Amino acid sequence: MNEFPPPRQRGLVIHIVLAALLGGISLLALWLTFQTPVGLLFAFYVLLFFATAVPTPILAYRAYALARANYLLDRNSLRLVWGLRVEDIPVTDVEWVRPVTGLLAPISLPWFRLPGGILGVTRQPDIGRVEFLASEPGTLLLVATARQVFAISPEDPSGFAAAFQKTIEMGSLQTAPGRSQYPSFVVVRAWDSLVARFIWLSGIFLNVGLLVWVSTLISTVRSVPLGFAPNGQPLEPVATVQLILLPLLSVLIFIVSWLAGLFFYRKPEQQVLALAVWASSAVTALLFLIAVFALITSPV
Repeated sequence: MNEFPPPRQRGLVIHIVLAALLGGISLLALWLTFQTPVGLLFAFYVLLFFATAVPTPILAYRAYALARANYLLDRNSLRLVWGLRVEDIPVTDVEWVRPVTGLLAPISLPWFRLPGGILGVTRQPDIGRVEFLASEPGTLLLVATARQVFAISPEDPSGFAAAFQKTIEMGSLQTAPGRSQYPSFVVVRAWDSLVARFIWLSGIFLNVGLLVWVSTLISTVRSVPLGFAPNGQPLEPVATVQLILLPLLSVLIFIVSWLAGLFFYRKPEQQVLALAVWASSAVTALLFLIAVFALITSPV
């Protein structure tokens, strides 16, 4: 099987640096949130935390997907791999391969893109639906099937085109099955597991309960010590609204753990590890519930 990987170096550097930068800012914003009294600055730090924390795992996954990305060609099939997205195309189903310069109109790229991650679906006036699994616009090739067109970016586009032409001339040895695998397949597979489903629902229930409880406390309790000193005594009380940070932090941990667990659940030998990660996030939510109870019942 011939391999034609996409250009990776520039994209990996950009995605890793951005993920590290946003992750560092989100941690700093979280720390400052706990140090700041309620007010405009407090609200700014909360917004800054979520604005930087949410894109961090997305960028980390895109870096992983780019590191794993590859285009593999043999006499029977063409496989497009981009992270958890896998497309197996029988060679006999490929109608043509050509550079984007052969189009009548300039190709429309996905609106959100970074070097190393040109991903998404657009519609072109002359060829219809195009799914992008590419890293750089300068090496784009179009692979057309009866169902849709794929835009790929092998590092050596001319070598890929020549290899594909040679494969067509040699002929297919057997009819290969087509297959489309999307990242969502892991969610469906995990949901079929009774244990995973129970852990997910338990984590959701605990986090929702924590959020509702803290929201109720905000309207009924004026102040609460947000933590304890090394000697076990409660710290100076602060406005109860700052307690909202605990359920928000718990929800963030749950989401990150859920995504990490999906990553491990792909492989049967790592499914126990995935269950452990999911279970730890549910236990963390329970510990946050206990922490809130300890804070509101501690003598001030």
